[in-house]
Amino acid sequence: MTNAIEIRQLHYRAGRAFELKQLDLNVPSGAIYGFLGPNGSGKTTTIRLVLGLLRPLAGRITVLGDQIPDAAPRVLARVGYVPEHPHLDPTLTVRETLRFQAAFYPSWDWPCAQRLRREFELDEGATFGRLSKGQKGKLMSLLALAQRPDLLVLDEPTDGLDPVVRRDVLSALLDYVSQRQATVFISSHLVHELERICDWIGVMDNGRLITEVPMQRFKNGIKRLRVAGAPPTAAGAPFMILAREQANGGAETWVVRDWEPEMAAYFATIGAALNDVIDLDLEEGFVELLRTFRGPPS
Repeated sequence: MTNAIEIRQLHYRAGRAFELKQLDLNVPSGAIYGFLGPNGSGKTTTIRLVLGLLRPLAGRITVLGDQIPDAAPRVLARVGYVPEHPHLDPTLTVRETLRFQAAFYPSWDWPCAQRLRREFELDEGATFGRLSKGQKGKLMSLLALAQRPDLLVLDEPTDGLDPVVRRDVLSALLDYVSQRQATVFISSHLVHELERICDWIGVMDNGRLITEVPMQRFKNGIKRLRVAGAPPTAAGAPFMILAREQANGGAETWVVRDWEPEMAAYFATIGAALNDVIDLDLEEGFVELLRTFRGPPS
């Protein structure tokens, strides 16, 4: 499997309070990779490093087969980027903004741009500064898609948008991916949104990537267990215990990672009984991971 984005042993420091240290990350080609993490965890910093907007202290970043930042101009010609905060000239109209953007991209697709403008109901004569937040989000997504990129990098692309606008933007994104087999690297705090569209998931916390797995493996591998008669120490467990709490009637609730059905036999070996195995959704699994792995402030 080739990677559209590959990071090895990346080190970056922002002042005294925050750093990425020995970061390894892999975004498979053709994947929709959801990049999760609380505010301040390093998601946007990582995205800016991937795009060559920041320079690392050490490590290697490869995007679409080329090194960043050395080959940034060649790479960015193939990347569509939607930043967390719009950066366009507020005095330009939608029509002028499209023409300005098109001038930088030989791959620009005017029929696609006009089709999306109509679907998104964007007025060609309206200035960017007077658009609503939802309209600005639609225009930013239109610009990225009309470039016909091989890689889409989206930093909170639907943050603050109403459900109808989010649906329109994500629908256009998924249509493009299905047509072009493009790779998507999407950061969002809307966990349920990522659960519906992503096939890979990476979770950041405090500058560390604490897990990176296919979405189905993540969802299938984190479970809540109802356990009775467990000893104080669960030695030799074949799974990782994320949380262990007392429940009613002397039973316990365990939250575990890397669960496989055959692991149920483990409980008999420690004199305990497994009473129930409960699925967790992505948000519940995400929260439990953070509870376990969150490190002390640096």
